[in-house]
Amino acid sequence: MKKNIQYISIILFALLFVISGCQKDSYELGDLVAPSNVTLNYEIVGVDAENPNGDGSGLVNFIATADNKITFNFEFGDGKKIESATDGTITHQFSDNGLNTYNVSVFAVGTGGITSVKAAQVEVLSDFEDPDALEFLTGGSSKSWYWAADQPGHAGMGTQSDDYGNLDYTFASWWNSAPWEKECMYDAEFVFTKTDNGLTFEQTEGQAFIPGTYAGVIGVDPDACYGEDIVPTLYGVKEVKFSPSSSKAAIDGDYRGTSMLLTDGGAMCWYVGQSEYDIIEVTENILRVRIKEDETNAWYHTFTNVKPVQ
Repeated sequence: MKKNIQYISIILFALLFVISGCQKDSYELGDLVAPSNVTLNYEIVGVDAENPNGDGSGLVNFIATADNKITFNFEFGDGKKIESATDGTITHQFSDNGLNTYNVSVFAVGTGGITSVKAAQVEVLSDFEDPDALEFLTGGSSKSWYWAADQPGHAGMGTQSDDYGNLDYTFASWWNSAPWEKECMYDAEFVFTKTDNGLTFEQTEGQAFIPGTYAGVIGVDPDACYGEDIVPTLYGVKEVKFSPSSSKAAIDGDYRGTSMLLTDGGAMCWYVGQSEYDIIEVTENILRVRIKEDETNAWYHTFTNVKPVQ
């Protein structure tokens, strides 16, 4: 009986220790506080007496404030990805042609991920067009494009930072592919089609290639090709929206000056969770683009309208 009492005492002591540890962990987490007094203000670029909805660039400067916030997440209501800004200051470019109203929301994020939201309707004008790029991409109706797989550097990688000098952030300064280096992705076919409303894009063949830098983000094996089970937005017709390039790389690199957004998560095979491309060059048979992956990496791709044969 004495042994049983000792055994029970040991168990009770252990339980008290665990409970005490749990209580301590809970205390250290701190209070969960929702942000308060959230405000959202904006300024449309180029507004004056003659242009009440802006200068046609589609650029809008946003400023959000809140008490007890950690960061802000902005949802712009135009199909582009949610963007974050710790200080609440961000510039966004709306690229739907014409005068459009967007429902913009800012989510102030507090401790434990608790959010408070503020919304606003923004009416802004975008009148940017690039008719030559549209004609090159579509051939005037519909046109197929393929990886320029037989060319060195048809895929390349560079830095986002301008700290290195020599305009390293405007070209594939870190890595360039050899011809036919990424075997699994060369069946991909991309079709651009001119419509009554503008331009559409569709990947009709092949899979999505996911490089090692992004594979770790979504938890798949690096430098491999995947289907719709991993990239559900791989197929299907996407709208293409042109806007003026505003990236530092496009300006300093003397690119074409046109940005191309593929809506609904579209991508030209090389999947890094982004859908907006700077067009570096486009002609009847060559398309060269740059896509930003994150604040560190940018990718460079070259396509051709004649499918190479190995």
